Formats: sequence, structure tokens, C-alpha cells
Amino acid sequence: MHLLDDWPMPALGLDCFVMEADSGVARARLVSQLAADPRIELAQPMQVFHALAEGDPLSAAQPIVTDWHLRELHALGTGRNVNVAVIDTGVDVGHPDLQGRRIVTRNFVDSGPFPAESHGTQVVGIIGARSDDGVGIAGVAPQARLLALRACWPSSTAASGAVCSSFTLAKALQFALDAHVQVLNLSLTGPRDPLLGRLLDAALGQRISVVAAVDTHSADGGFPSSHHDVIAVAGEQARDHPSTSLLAPDRGIPATTVGGGWSFVSGSSYAAAQVTGLVALLRGMAPATAPAQLRAALAPEVELGLAPRRPERIDACAAVVRVTQRCACDCIAGSTTHWRPRR
Repeated sequence: MHLLDDWPMPALGLDCFVMEADSGVARARLVSQLAADPRIELAQPMQVFHALAEGDPLSAAQPIVTDWHLRELHALGTGRNVNVAVIDTGVDVGHPDLQGRRIVTRNFVDSGPFPAESHGTQVVGIIGARSDDGVGIAGVAPQARLLALRACWPSSTAASGAVCSSFTLAKALQFALDAHVQVLNLSLTGPRDPLLGRLLDAALGQRISVVAAVDTHSADGGFPSSHHDVIAVAGEQARDHPSTSLLAPDRGIPATTVGGGWSFVSGSSYAAAQVTGLVALLRGMAPATAPAQLRAALAPEVELGLAPRRPERIDACAAVVRVTQRCACDCIAGSTTHWRPRR
């Protein structure tokens, strides 16, 4: 084998090495032999992940502005002081809707400069574009601290246009852990991955809220959305998604695009991005709230200890009330301790 790359993984107490086998060597047998070596903690094949985007815009409005009463939520909180990591492709940080946002950028794909790329620009804009600036769209959490971590890259052969690997994703996850983020967005999917699973466990152990997009072509929603305690988000128009997933708008979502423009995008990648922004709002409003409590606020059946019978459509205003005990979105008092949103 030949050493291609290596990276420390302090969150797991491991050093990670990427090796390439000589041509003609059976990879499965080689991995099995390595796993049997007592000096090696974990051996696995390199796996490929892809973004969950679609290209059919169906609407000309920002659904969450009305569905989630976004303007009213911004009167209560904007995600200020909440660190949000987006592991995706590169981002056009010079976009008019992102200028002045002081976005932390890192490139874990190669040694080149941080590039402006499509999918990451769309996801980051949906989460954190500036609001009330006279241009473009309003991000769900317009004052959150954004970390754009490039672990994926454009691919003309992938249907979604972007792919990632186990190794690049692992490096980005380790950086997010070191940066002590509060919210992590993963708008991508792939096979279940042991190394990434351990890093997600470490993130959850650090009270990081992990939001991931559901792959409706996978029976369990795909990985990482199927990982325990991850907030799995599917599109409201999608079919055959797991009953434990939450539903958010996924069609005709206005988003920032490379080159300073805007377009309408569709797919669970963007549904997850909106929920990531909402989680950042909730964490900013109630910093002491644990991730499990935030997840329960978004899914009341979980809060009551009930098994979800079907995917739940997110009620953002009700989630704010459950977390903050403050009236939101033109609600009326039901009692001294409970608030009932006005329909």
C-alpha cells in the first residue's frame, strides 16, 4: 500500500491514515487483514457521499417567511453568538447577501484556495444570509456565526453535482469539534460509515445539535440522517421518508448562488438548511437548552414520550414557545404556563 494522506483525530484519540492499495489487490480482503491487526483501531474502505439537491424550482417565494412567521421569530432572536458549521462544498463568501458576515472558511479537500461553489453557497445563504439589507433573501439565522467547511467538491458525474469522501468529512467534523460549534449542518448522504459515526457520537457528546438531510431513496433515510439523535429532515413534498424525520419546505426555496445572484432550489438539502437555521435561533434564544430538548421542541410527540406515527411538519412558532415559554407569532395565553399558538 501507499500512504496518500494522514490527519489526527483528537476527538477519538486516533491518527487517521489514507492508504491506496496496489492494483489487483482485493480491497475487502485487505481491509479485513488490517482490521485484525491489534495495532489498528479501525479499518474501513473510503466511501463516497453526495449532496441532496434537485434542480426544479416550483415557487417564487420564501415559504418559511410565511409558514414559520420568520419576521416575528427574528423579533425574538437571530442566532447571535451561536456557532453554526456547514460541512459542504465551497461558498461564495463575497456574495452581496453574505458580505460582512465574517464567515470562517476551511478547505479539507485540497491545498488550494477556498473556492466559490454552488451547493455550499446555497445552503449557507439559506441558513445565514443577511436580513433587512435591501437585497436578496433573509437567512433563517442571519446573525449566527458561520463556519463554511469544504469537505465536498463539484462532480459532473454525480446527479446532485457534489460528492464527498469519508476522509474529507472526517477532517471537517474534527475541525467543527475543535471549534466548539453548537449546530452542525450535513446536507448530504451516503453509506453508514464507522469513522464518521464515531465523530458524530463525539459531536453529540459535546451537546452539538446535528441536522442532516434525509435521502428518500434509502429505506432508513440514509446516513448520517439515520444516526441516533441526529435531527433528520425530509421535504414536505417527499414520499417514503422515515417516520422519525421532521418535515420542512423543500420546493422552490430561494437561495444565494455563485456570482452574486439568487435562484430557486429544491431538495432535502435545503429543507435541512432551513431547520439548521431554526435550531440556531432556538439555541440563541435559550442557550442552556440541551440538544435533546430542542429536538423534542421540534417534535412534540417525542417530548411526550410517544413514538411518532408519521413524519411531523415543523411548527416553528410552537417550537419557540416550548423552548422559551414566551409568546410568539401572535399567540394567545392558554394558562400561566402554557401558550397556544393562534391558528
